[in-house]
Amino acid sequence: MADVILFIEPHCAFCNAARRYLRAKGVAVTEIDVGDPTARRVLQRLTGSATVPQIFISDVHVGGYEELRRMDVLGELDQLLTSAPKPRIETTLSLSI
Repeated sequence: MADVILFIEPHCAFCNAARRYLRAKGVAVTEIDVGDPTARRVLQRLTGSATVPQIFISDVHVGGYEELRRMDVLGELDQLLTSAPKPRIETTLSLSI
């Protein structure tokens, strides 16, 4: 199964919904809290936005919770989860900013 990275803020309702949605599908999620200024800069660099949640499945930027649900309804999410390429996002946030 693909690596899934979820950029979050702890008290964000959509972040919690995305986490529950993915876990209900049996997906392990790596969470990155954008309360860390470095994490927020990385998120802005990757997406051009600082809004959360932002979901990456391997090197594919899915978007937020609504985009995640839309992909699932269209049958695209399971395909991406099982056939996604190797991850390119550094979960340790060691990217140069």
